[in-house]
Amino acid sequence: MEQRRLGGSGLWVSRTALGTMTWGKDTQEEEAADLLAAFVDAGGSLIDTADIYTGGHSERMVGRLLRSAVRRDDVIIATKVGHTPEGYRPHDTSRRHLLATLDASLRRLQTDHIDLWQLHVHDAQTPIEETLAAIDHAVATGRVRYVGLGELTSWQVATYATWQRAGQSVGRAPVVSVGSEYSLLNRKAETELVPALADCRAGLIAWSPLGRGVLTAKYRTGVPGDSRAALQHMAPFVEPYFDERSRSVVESVCTAADGLGVSPLAVALSWVRDQPGVCATTVGPRTAAQLGEILSAEDVVLPREIREALNDTSSATAAP
Repeated sequence: MEQRRLGGSGLWVSRTALGTMTWGKDTQEEEAADLLAAFVDAGGSLIDTADIYTGGHSERMVGRLLRSAVRRDDVIIATKVGHTPEGYRPHDTSRRHLLATLDASLRRLQTDHIDLWQLHVHDAQTPIEETLAAIDHAVATGRVRYVGLGELTSWQVATYATWQRAGQSVGRAPVVSVGSEYSLLNRKAETELVPALADCRAGLIAWSPLGRGVLTAKYRTGVPGDSRAALQHMAPFVEPYFDERSRSVVESVCTAADGLGVSPLAVALSWVRDQPGVCATTVGPRTAAQLGEILSAEDVVLPREIREALNDTSSATAAP
């Protein structure tokens, strides 16, 4: 699997990241172990999780599997912080919360450091300088190696990244990555975020590159019983892409796939993977078969004509 440099940093990661958002709920440990081992065997290194995924069970499962399924040194652990769904406010990036949550993540992951620690959200109730000072402390004490951001607006990303870049001479940790949804069904990141990242020397980690599964074409004729959209807790996540515009894009993807003799998944994933600024795409397979299809798309490169046709078809597609 191709490895890419993460932003302007010296960290290299696999251009496909293994997402673990459903580990501990929809994906059980034995299945997760098989997925992780196959992913690493194929050259994958970037593992994506978060402190809130399945109430912390995702991190716990990753931590156990780092001792049984793969070697810790073979993977790049990326986790996130900032959401407080059970707190008195939805977000908390105060020094108190960040450092306490970091220690909790380290315990769950059974490791002494996190490779990429990402600020999941912006907290308007906490001064940015307090948040970033806490992050710098985490890096200075060796518990965090690199710093990234999550689903922030472009101006927030620019503010955080500029603050850190201005203080690199006094030891501030630069922002090396930003995670954002990005696919043929959601190209909102191109408007302001991608240019901002280029200026800030940060890389884009694109999540839901398959349009929450819709771009695999599995929903063309209905909702399969074993799909995420058939699950009550996941259906609201998928259903925004069941509109007419999305269906038009899916049909274009299928046409391209038929012409190239590959799967719709391979077309959709390849399109995102080779967009400017993208360092990695995060996928969340639930089965070995799904992961196998993702890995088989590693060598697919879209011809220029097909890429341009998909650009035209999807350019007017509204994000949910």
